[in-house]
Amino acid sequence: MLQSRQGSNGFAVALITKPLIETSKAVHEARHLALPIVAAGVIIAVLYFGRLFFITSMIAVIIAFILEPFVALLMRIRFPRTLAAFVVCSVALALLYVIGLGAYSQLAAIYGDLPKYGQRIGDIVDNIQQKVAGAEEKTYRMVVPARQRQQEQDRLRAQQQALAKSGSKRPKQQPTAQPAVPPADGVAVIPEVRIHEDSSAIGDFIRARWDAFYHILLMVSFVPFLVYFMLSWRDHINRSFLQFFHGEDRLIAARSLQGIADMVRAFVVGNFLLGLLLAAFSSIIFWFMHLPYPMLVGPLSGFLSLVPYVGLPMALLPPLFAALAVDTFSVYVLVVISVALLHLIAMNLMYPKIVGSRVHLNPLVVTFSLMLWGFLWDAAGLILAIPLTAGLKAVCDNVKGLRPIGKFLGD
Repeated sequence: MLQSRQGSNGFAVALITKPLIETSKAVHEARHLALPIVAAGVIIAVLYFGRLFFITSMIAVIIAFILEPFVALLMRIRFPRTLAAFVVCSVALALLYVIGLGAYSQLAAIYGDLPKYGQRIGDIVDNIQQKVAGAEEKTYRMVVPARQRQQEQDRLRAQQQALAKSGSKRPKQQPTAQPAVPPADGVAVIPEVRIHEDSSAIGDFIRARWDAFYHILLMVSFVPFLVYFMLSWRDHINRSFLQFFHGEDRLIAARSLQGIADMVRAFVVGNFLLGLLLAAFSSIIFWFMHLPYPMLVGPLSGFLSLVPYVGLPMALLPPLFAALAVDTFSVYVLVVISVALLHLIAMNLMYPKIVGSRVHLNPLVVTFSLMLWGFLWDAAGLILAIPLTAGLKAVCDNVKGLRPIGKFLGD
């Protein structure tokens, strides 16, 4: 009898504990799924609201990657890293200053020629409107019968005559004379005249967004210092970062850091060198074509050609705008052919050898990364999307638990 009671008690306990165990399992699984979702939401919110800080940091990192080979070259001839970083940053700033002066002179010349460009653009727009109106008229004549067109014209003519008759019956309003201002103490009082000053559209735009411009200028002022300290303290930063890990994790962290450095350097330096080549060839071609401002239009077209997916139409905009001063059909055709050939050669022959050998990302992931980072960081996100995604893939390839994600991101 005692055994039967114990058996019944055990069965009752089993009936009670089994739902509790299942409930605890469900809660544990829910937490396991909810935590990554909440963490991803927090990370996206931080990236969105702190985008100015992160964009500034990423630009400094990219510039440091571009300048690091020059620092290493000076270190080979017995320069200390601190001195080498200072020399390279100083030369880069001086070169940037010279480029800025050249761009300013070109932009000032373009500003002086704006009325001519505006007239050409207005003529083109008027010509297009006339052609569209002619096409609409031809389509209207083909679709609408002649009798219906005549009825519509008669109805419009009757409406215009009725409006003219109603306007002629209205009494004309006499202009009201301004009341004379009586003199006070023998001194004539001159009425107050208010002068409305026309404000500049650019000035209004800057004043309306002064806070945003101030924060951008503040962040940009930190870029030279960030680049210098990243270059001069590179070895110390690497050693200090690895101190956070122990044992096998330190080896994984070192491999991940090296993978990120190799992949981002391949992308950034490769794109920079490819942009310089495209800028040089574009400037030479535009100079032989007698296109205005080739030293400004060429670099703009060359570097815009590297923008993913929309590089070709964006690269066509600066030279086509400059070709408005020439306004010859053959010049337009030569501009389109030359820019398209340079873009196709660069993207199909040079880009895979210089950049694509290190950055292994499939097109679907590239498209999604452009969408995500473009949403978070606007135009800067489109430029930084591929190196950020490539760095994430480098981490996933070296961490054992994240290798399936790395394979999914890869090609």
